[in-house]
Amino acid sequence: MERVSGIPSPPAGNAGDALNFEVQTNTHQNFKKTENEMDESGDHPRLILHDFLPLSTCKELEFIHKSCSTVGYRPKVFSTTLSHLIATNSAHLIIPFVSIRERLRDKAEEFFGCEYELFVEFTGLISWSKGASIGWHSDDNRSYLKQRHFAAVCYLNNHGEDFEGGLFQFQDGKPATIAPMAGDVLMYSADSRNIHSVDEITDGERLTLTLWFSRDKSYDEDAKLINLLSQNLSTTLYDESASYLPLPAPSNMYWFVTEEDSGFDIRWARIHILGFTFCLLDYKKYDFILDPSCDFSEQLVKPLWLARVDEILDTEFVNCLHALQVVQFYWWKASELQTGNIATEAKNIIRLSVSLLENNNRLEEKLLGDHQLSEAVFHNVSRHKNVQCSFVWDDFSAAIAAWKDYTLRLRVELFASLANWRKHQSVFSLTSMDIH
Repeated sequence: MERVSGIPSPPAGNAGDALNFEVQTNTHQNFKKTENEMDESGDHPRLILHDFLPLSTCKELEFIHKSCSTVGYRPKVFSTTLSHLIATNSAHLIIPFVSIRERLRDKAEEFFGCEYELFVEFTGLISWSKGASIGWHSDDNRSYLKQRHFAAVCYLNNHGEDFEGGLFQFQDGKPATIAPMAGDVLMYSADSRNIHSVDEITDGERLTLTLWFSRDKSYDEDAKLINLLSQNLSTTLYDESASYLPLPAPSNMYWFVTEEDSGFDIRWARIHILGFTFCLLDYKKYDFILDPSCDFSEQLVKPLWLARVDEILDTEFVNCLHALQVVQFYWWKASELQTGNIATEAKNIIRLSVSLLENNNRLEEKLLGDHQLSEAVFHNVSRHKNVQCSFVWDDFSAAIAAWKDYTLRLRVELFASLANWRKHQSVFSLTSMDIH
């Protein structure tokens, strides 16, 4: 049986690659790579593919995760699933995953000798922060996981540069130890032939794209995604002016809890790490701080502004996810925006008054708490040191316009694809001609 699939589009014609004008700094080149590796005995089916994903793709997936993730299934772990993107009105962000899923499934079928037999059972971005680890296990070690036959782990950042610790260890066979490098992919059977563990993360945030494959069609993720898309997407592309703006999930999904039972909102923490803070401009909006029964996280689903040090950009964001996506997009594309290729003049910059700053600090204290805790969880020593020193609001204003353009381009591709996906009950890449 021949699988329905589109012909991969060239990068220039793929909306998922739109605005990929970040600096092509290949940190991979600092590390010596070997040829693709596999266990030659056949007793432990596994394969390492070096440089399978380009760094531009790794950076795009990092942007998606750091602007959309929630607390994960394990302590000190964060996740972004495709179903979550759909549920939070960010369905267009599944487009960059589509061709990756196809390539990985095809490679898995080729290597494991099961052509046209596999279905993607799960696709998700997963990051592990300081203190996270997992002991010896197989990926099908629970009764509700027996449908998982093969796994693919795509590393999106670098061991020794973006994080410390986090080595992947196999209990038996070779290669036995894998040091994650951005762009590399590890594939292995999900059964007891590949029992493995992950060392504790000692610093930074380890980021992967993880897929599991099943021979059982009833676990096909595609059908579930298409059903969710049909339920959540508007019937027309532009039926409302703000249809492309993200909608936050329940606030508890963003609350990181520590072993000491303290915690913080990860959305606030992620912008704090990059030098920003959320801000309410109306003094009256801070009255809730005096209410002991108030859920302070609910303030983040309302319109707000972004502040940096003692300045506010006079641009209203519909909620914290809208602001967070723009901030993360700016840091993804910062190098290009700084070249001046996108000319946008910043709107009025407002100086924070003493009273407003004090009120905002009180709100930050409620939702961020101990700054050192969030900085330890999301620490990354290598991340954009030079950009931090050269921030200007004009570049950030350019990022707001560029983010909107990127978002709308992906929405066009998503809506062009959806009819074909529904028809074939399969998520696959369309050609540029099909999209247009």
